[in-house]
Amino acid sequence: MNEMEKASVAPHIVVEGVSFSYTPAGRQELLALENVNLDVKPREFVAILGPSGCGKSTLLYLIGGFLPLESGDILVNGAPVIGPGADRGVVFQHFALFPWKTVRENVRYGLKLAGYSKPEQDRRALQMIKLVGLNGFEDSFPSHLSGGMKQRAAIARTLAVDPEILLMDEPFGALDAQTRSIMQTELLNIWQSSRKTVVFVTHDVQEAVLLAERVVVMSARPGQIVATVDTRFEKDGGDILKSKIFIDKVDELWHLVRAEWVRAQGAQ
Repeated sequence: MNEMEKASVAPHIVVEGVSFSYTPAGRQELLALENVNLDVKPREFVAILGPSGCGKSTLLYLIGGFLPLESGDILVNGAPVIGPGADRGVVFQHFALFPWKTVRENVRYGLKLAGYSKPEQDRRALQMIKLVGLNGFEDSFPSHLSGGMKQRAAIARTLAVDPEILLMDEPFGALDAQTRSIMQTELLNIWQSSRKTVVFVTHDVQEAVLLAERVVVMSARPGQIVATVDTRFEKDGGDILKSKIFIDKVDELWHLVRAEWVRAQGAQ
C-alpha cells in the first residue's frame, strides 16, 4: 500500500479522548492518561515513546482490552474495544512462556484455545517457529533457550493465531544489546512479510526510528500525545544507523523526549 492509498483508508485503530486513572496502594488517585487521541492505519507500524511513567504501556493495554475504559473511545475496525480479542495479539517484555511446555507446545497453546484441529495446530505452529528462526528447537523447553530465543517463541505464539494487530510492550527491553539488534532486524522482516498493524512501546529512541513508520511522543504524566514524527524512509541499504536521515530523526525525537523528561523531573 503506497502513502496515498494508506492516507485514504479508514484507521485500523482509533483512540479518541481517552483518559485513565489508577490508585496505587495507600496513595491518592493518579491521572495516567489525559485526552489521548491517536489513529493507526491498517498495516502501519507505530512506535510510542515517552518518559517513564507517562502511560505508554497503559495506553497499549487499553487498546488490548486488558484495562476498563474510563472515558473516551477506542475502536478497532470501527467497533468499540470492550475486552481482549483474537484480532489483537500482545507481546510482553517478559516472555510469558509456560516453562513446562516446549516451544512447539507454547506456540500451539493459543491455537488450541481458538479451536484449531490438532493437525492445523501442528502445521501453523511449525510455520511460525520457522518464521522466527527457531526451527530445530521445537521440542526445547524455555529453560534451555537464550533470552532472544524465548522472545522469538513468544512472538511465534502470538503470530500463530494470526491477529490483525500486534501490540508490543518493550519486547526487547530485557535483552542484551547484540540480541536486541538481531531481534529488531527479525521483527522488521516479520512485519514486512506479514504487514500486520503494529503498535510498539519503547523507551529507546533509536529503536523507535529504526522500526517504525511513525513515532508518537507522549508527555510526562498525565500522558498526552505531544508530537508525531514521520520516520518513513529507506532502511534496507547500507549502515542505516550512520545515515544522516536516521541521525537527524533520532536527534529530533531525543530532544522531544528529553523536554518531557525534564518537565517530569520538575513536577516531582
